[in-house]
Amino acid sequence: MKPANRVMKQVLRGGVAMVVATIIGGTSLSVAQESVSVRATLMTGGVPIDDPNAAAWSSAPPATFPMSPQVHWPNRIQEVTVKDVSVRALHDGKQVAFLLEYADPTQDPDDAAALEFMVGDKKAHFAHGQPMLQVEGGPVNIWFWKNKTNKAADMTAKGFGTLKPQEHQDVTAKGVYSNGSWKVVFSRNLSTGHAEEDVQITPGQFISIAFAVWDGRKDGAGELVEKGSQKAVSSWWYFRADAPPDYSGYMYAAIAAALALGFQFVLIRKLKKGQ
Repeated sequence: MKPANRVMKQVLRGGVAMVVATIIGGTSLSVAQESVSVRATLMTGGVPIDDPNAAAWSSAPPATFPMSPQVHWPNRIQEVTVKDVSVRALHDGKQVAFLLEYADPTQDPDDAAALEFMVGDKKAHFAHGQPMLQVEGGPVNIWFWKNKTNKAADMTAKGFGTLKPQEHQDVTAKGVYSNGSWKVVFSRNLSTGHAEEDVQITPGQFISIAFAVWDGRKDGAGELVEKGSQKAVSSWWYFRADAPPDYSGYMYAAIAAALALGFQFVLIRKLKKGQ
């Protein structure tokens, strides 16, 4: 039987080898992180702000988030149609676009979806920024889309019952329904002139994001099953827009190489003169 220390060394070597193989193989070690975050891939040529089926979306890695009934605040709901959403994001340094995809058996006028962001540094509950235990509450920025209009509403809230449209409408949205699924694109400039109400997106920085979905179906009495606070929701997750590539390391390496060549040239000239 091998001594315990030899076995431990082999295990450690195996772990290191696995990490190295993963890096060499091109598999990102951030896979686990992508399950709790959305990454907006930097692209050129403008983001697809009004095309949920654009080919460019294939370049954005998808992240899937679980959805659950809203049971935190009246009026609660015990069952919801949408169990999870798949989210992709793209940005071009000026605008950002999010693509939400989720299964819905029927297309209804009152089908709706939303993105939610914290505004500023004040921590807020994902339930409209509602103050709760150990959470002071604060402003949230909500990007809302409804099938009936197929447009976006840029909204603000500081808790349940305070949701209202902003005077300025900076967000656009468009949804497409096909084969039992919705694809909804939300888009906006990375930054706006309304920092007190709008989330400001700085590439390279993580911000909090949450999702909500309403299935607009009606019950036997003709009443909406999901409406208002009765919806499928997620908790807070993370979002980050890719920062532009930093080529400064290559520049410094080129400068160092040029200096080394220059030094070598001067040294050779001096040696020749000495001869």
